[in-house]
Amino acid sequence: MRNYLSIDIGGTNLKYGLIDHSGSLLFKQQVTTPTEKSAFVAELKKIIANNRSKVFGVAISVPGQVDSQTGIVYHGGSLPFLDRLNFQQLIQSAFGELPVGVENDGKAGALAELWLGVLQGQPNSAAIILGTGVGGGIILNNQLLSGSHFQAGELSFMVNNYQLAGEDKLVGMNCSAVEMIEKIAIKLNLADKKDGIAVFEKLSQQQPLAWKIFRAYCQRVAYLILNVQSVVDLTTYAIGGGISSQPLVVKTINEEYDKILLELPLVKETLTRPQIKKAKFENSANLYGALYSLLQRLDY
Repeated sequence: MRNYLSIDIGGTNLKYGLIDHSGSLLFKQQVTTPTEKSAFVAELKKIIANNRSKVFGVAISVPGQVDSQTGIVYHGGSLPFLDRLNFQQLIQSAFGELPVGVENDGKAGALAELWLGVLQGQPNSAAIILGTGVGGGIILNNQLLSGSHFQAGELSFMVNNYQLAGEDKLVGMNCSAVEMIEKIAIKLNLADKKDGIAVFEKLSQQQPLAWKIFRAYCQRVAYLILNVQSVVDLTTYAIGGGISSQPLVVKTINEEYDKILLELPLVKETLTRPQIKKAKFENSANLYGALYSLLQRLDY
């Protein structure tokens, strides 16, 4: 059975693991993501060199606008030094003609769920990844929707509050899970403003200030789902990202979606309500999704 090296390039950590053709994760490790291009390339080559003899191919998940046909990344999201880096060319020039796949991180999250997660058997579905911004991937007729410029599913750039100025009106800003956690931590004067565990402990206790901010956040995510639903008519949405491990998140998003339908009877009567579920994969989602993208290209 063929094994593949899958690498998830994040703004903080560079995760990698060995996954076999059936989707079994054989091992997983991580290192801190270098903040400069030459150091990053050196680290990437080191990881591949250490595993080259064990693998048939390399799959990569990366932030930014990704041309999965050529392996070129544009912009690089939180890692702007990756702009215009051709991963396929870089890796094959160093290690020979092994198969290389490159996919956007949000789209990889959706592909992981389609392959082995809660979107299995759901040919028209989507993943919404709640993190620093809002990533996502839309599946239509069992195929990932890439768009004309490889930018379909970039939910962070949707506008959801016309009253605000500048980038604050974007979904990526006001539906940021990180911002929501920090906002609650500041209100409650918590020592660590990024301590999501402490914030959710307060939420489980129904702390009024925390609950008000959290429910408003879940309402905005519910409106986001409704807006996407009105365009592509999906059956299922998988909610991913770090905070999705907290059952309260998907539960409250569902409650807020139902409140919106009660407020808007025309929408309730017209648009079929989709299922909103917790994504199966959490921190390993992009490893699986990047590999599934490569396997599809190889027609396996």
